[in-house]
Amino acid sequence: MQRVGEPVVADVAGSPEGKSPTVYFDDVTGNYILQGWKVLDLERLSQMDIPGHETVIEFPKRMMQFFPEVNGGSSPIA
Repeated sequence: MQRVGEPVVADVAGSPEGKSPTVYFDDVTGNYILQGWKVLDLERLSQMDIPGHETVIEFPKRMMQFFPEVNGGSSPIA
């Protein structure tokens, strides 16, 4: 089983349940895993070419500041 680490950062201000969006870091693959709101609007989805093995989420722009690749800082992951 692949391990997903503790959340790097969560932004509960935008979620009615206080559970998303959240950024996770997979320390095995070195990839981020994003939790956000499901995009269910068919008009929006029809404008994208989404392979069957992928999904689409909405992720707030304000969360991008927490990615070290974006903010020029060091990674919060050791």
